[in-house]
Amino acid sequence: MNKQILHSKIYENKNKPSLLIFHGLFGLLDNWGSLGKKFGENYDTHLIDLRNHGKSFHSDEMSYESMVEDIADYIDFYNLNKPILLGHSLGGRAVMSFSIEKPDLVHKLIVVDMAPKAYEPHHVKIFEALNTIDFSNVRDRKDVENMLSKEIDNKAIVQFLVKNVYRKDDNSFDFRFNLKGLEKNYIHIISKAIETGIFLGSSLFISGEKSNYILEDDKIEIIKQFPNSEFISISNAGHWVQAENPTDFYNSVVSFIES
Repeated sequence: MNKQILHSKIYENKNKPSLLIFHGLFGLLDNWGSLGKKFGENYDTHLIDLRNHGKSFHSDEMSYESMVEDIADYIDFYNLNKPILLGHSLGGRAVMSFSIEKPDLVHKLIVVDMAPKAYEPHHVKIFEALNTIDFSNVRDRKDVENMLSKEIDNKAIVQFLVKNVYRKDDNSFDFRFNLKGLEKNYIHIISKAIETGIFLGSSLFISGEKSNYILEDDKIEIIKQFPNSEFISISNAGHWVQAENPTDFYNSVVSFIES
């Protein structure tokens, strides 16, 4: 059986370190467009859609184990030598899991605004809102934006979700992500801590100054699993650190990679 390989956009830079970037829940590689291009000037940069997101394959399974295998298959398919892994939010949980399970395949690890702990489910209202969309009544993205705005009182989140709306071959609209698959597995992937294990490689945990995803107490637990860790808090940024303060974020990542 042929393995399914995650969809990606590659800024090829031969003889430079490979940097693999993974988005968060409901995201897609396009979220990293500008920064990805900038990273691509100095690194062999791969912007990657996680399974059930973007243009990657849909599956009923959405476990950390399956995401670890997806990353391993991707590295093998492109014959990459110990890449640097960078993941935001859900992508951060995926790359943490991978680094613990397959440490010999990782050069450095960068986790953006996420800890390995279990989190309380906090996307339930978003799932409810997404399930209200009747695409038979949708003529364009603006219709979806208006529908979601009635359910979600946060313009930034609405616009983030609407980026996933696309026109299918039959001219109807749909979400890029696999809504049913994500909803089915959501509790498991958010409420389960990353498996116990240790990654001894260099790790950077970046948090947003205005975010509460990584608390001071979490750092003690992070160091138990990732003992060679650095922590950076980016000013004027919440959970979407890379979008809210891209300059400081970029500089922090490059400084860590080059150190």
